[in-house]
Amino acid sequence: MAEIAIDPQALANVIAAALGEKASNVAVALGEVTVTVSPEHYQAAMKILHTAPDCRFEQLLDLCGVDYSAYGEGRWEGPRFAAVSHLLSVGLNQRVRVRVFCADDEFPVVPTVSDIWASANWFEREAFDLYGIMFDGHTDLRRILTDYGFIGHPFRKDFPLSGYVEMRYDAERQRVVYEPVTIEPREITPRVIREDNYGGLH
Repeated sequence: MAEIAIDPQALANVIAAALGEKASNVAVALGEVTVTVSPEHYQAAMKILHTAPDCRFEQLLDLCGVDYSAYGEGRWEGPRFAAVSHLLSVGLNQRVRVRVFCADDEFPVVPTVSDIWASANWFEREAFDLYGIMFDGHTDLRRILTDYGFIGHPFRKDFPLSGYVEMRYDAERQRVVYEPVTIEPREITPRVIREDNYGGLH
């Protein structure tokens, strides 16, 4: 039976003690612990979180990319890209979020953690595909959601909503062809209708 989860601040203190200088920041917000580490300490910190007796985060539940370029309505001044992981300790009934920023906005790269948690394999491929984040040491870093000939990374904030190319089947050539997008870009402003007592709410 799993132990009772410890207080978030107590967990933050445990993690801060385990990671030492490898953690740039350990914060508690909304009852959740977030650890920020630098790329050079990322893999070592993740190994500690995986194996340290008071941590034992044996499961990586999720890993995703984040593009901070439009964060805070454009007031963000830090690195543009980050990889964010969510770890779970089943035995100790505790969770932690780990964030690592990529040092270079033009060529975002962080070490892989797929050698620590096998589940990171496809998560890192997704972050590469959608954000262009490279995971150094990953043994099979290929696109996983978009097509083989896809251009760009569609979750980046500067990626056009319509994309760069469109695909269709050409009956004369009897094959799929790629062509420049023919959709005219336009900005759609949603129409908001506010009514008194809408849905029976007062």
